[in-house]
Amino acid sequence: MATRSTSRAAFRFELRDRVAAGNQLLLCGIVAALFIGGLILGSLTQPGLFAAGAFAIAVGAIAALSVPWSQVPAGWVAAVPILDIFAIAVLRLAEPTSGVGLLWAFPAMWLASLGRWGLVTGCALTTTLYWVVVAFGPYSVFTFSTLLLPLVIIAISSAGYSSSQRFAAQRELLDAQAARLAFARAAAVRQEQLVSEVLDTVDFGVVRLSVGGDIVYENDAVGRFSSAIPGLHAASARTDLLAEDGVTPLDPSDHPLARVRRGETIEDEVVWSRDAEGRLSALSFASRRLIDHRGEDSGAVIVARDVTAEREALRARDDLVASVSHELRTPLTSVLGYLELALDDDLPDRARRHVDTALSSGERLLAIVADILSASRSSRHSVESSVHPREIDVADVVRASALALKPLAEERVIKVSMTGDERVAAYADASRIRQVVDNLLGNAIKFNRDGGAVELAVHAEGDTSVIEVRDTGVGIAEADRAHVFERFYRASEDVAGNGLGLAISAEIVKAHGGQISVESTLGHGSTFVVELPARGPGGRNA
Repeated sequence: MATRSTSRAAFRFELRDRVAAGNQLLLCGIVAALFIGGLILGSLTQPGLFAAGAFAIAVGAIAALSVPWSQVPAGWVAAVPILDIFAIAVLRLAEPTSGVGLLWAFPAMWLASLGRWGLVTGCALTTTLYWVVVAFGPYSVFTFSTLLLPLVIIAISSAGYSSSQRFAAQRELLDAQAARLAFARAAAVRQEQLVSEVLDTVDFGVVRLSVGGDIVYENDAVGRFSSAIPGLHAASARTDLLAEDGVTPLDPSDHPLARVRRGETIEDEVVWSRDAEGRLSALSFASRRLIDHRGEDSGAVIVARDVTAEREALRARDDLVASVSHELRTPLTSVLGYLELALDDDLPDRARRHVDTALSSGERLLAIVADILSASRSSRHSVESSVHPREIDVADVVRASALALKPLAEERVIKVSMTGDERVAAYADASRIRQVVDNLLGNAIKFNRDGGAVELAVHAEGDTSVIEVRDTGVGIAEADRAHVFERFYRASEDVAGNGLGLAISAEIVKAHGGQISVESTLGHGSTFVVELPARGPGGRNA
């Protein structure tokens, strides 16, 4: 506040200096021109008296130029126009018929600009001197013009006073607006500093891109990540950047920064980098486009997180699961072998049924162990290698699964029904699709309510065979739907499970060239949809 007041006062002082010099020089120039012209034309009746008045005005001009009016009290500046009023009175006495009395308008307007007291002083002094000059001059006759000149001076002074007041009001308004603008700017700067300080404290990198793709902001963490993973700033042609699998070299055009500059939006894109000592580091990138108040593109924000520890933990978990699965498969294979040998012997019918049931369950368990082992491998083609598609009737697979799980549904009074076509052709591995249907139907029963319902639907849509599993269960929250097909993810801790069923099912369906999706409303049930190719390679009918 003190700074604004000081600057405002300095402006007024500077303005006072300019007004004093300008007004006085203008009046001095007019009087000098009249004096010189009168001398040349020989029209001056009292040259000496006229010269005395002109000299007084010249003295006022010298004072206006030499006196630092910004350093003296404001009232002292009125001395110059008051001197001019008396000097013009002398000129009027020297030349009563020349009309020099009109020059009183200059000092009167000057005084009016100084305030109300200046207006009153200028009008009163000018009128009084004029009437005194008229009364004691050679033409002491009061006429209509004797009243007209003071009225004109008063009108001009009043107009000057009004103009100065409007100017002062406008100046005050501009000062107030400038103060508000300065306050808003200071607040914006403080807010920007606060945001920058907060972003500099977080452990993830934040990069702001302009519409043209230039980097306009980055926090401190970006510098740390740039040393860990080259290429954060420039997706140049490098060979030390790897794709998400940690093996494939990353093409420069596929770098997250390059993709965002092309206008793409990315989510959890991982880039690996190998340092000079052979250590791998991973960054996860995510971006969002920015929209301004007009609804137009305003650039993008990229967030980068160091996920090296997370990825190593996932890899360690997969290695552990693979090790455990491998250790389980070896003795289980031996058990199945001995069960098969037992079936080759002569056994009573009841014992044969028991051994046969144990063998069937053991084979299912061995398949599950194999699936866990496949899910834990880093190769995306591990499931594909165990899929052997052929021409099958997928409706038969669904009916067999419903029949096998019917006792489980009856325990909770859940009705399982099947609709759709009697026969639906598909090019798939019957045992693997049975595993998918068993998992989906088992979940529909497991997460259902007692007395609920499950509907299985199978139909063909062109070259696609569709399996739908609908239930009236608890449903899946929106936040969980995006993760239900991830390995080891469990949406509910209340029901037993290892979180692998849906992940393995999704991999099996993908290995067939199909896709699986889910629609769900929390509290109203879920619908899983499996789409499989109806035709094999080459377009032959299944």
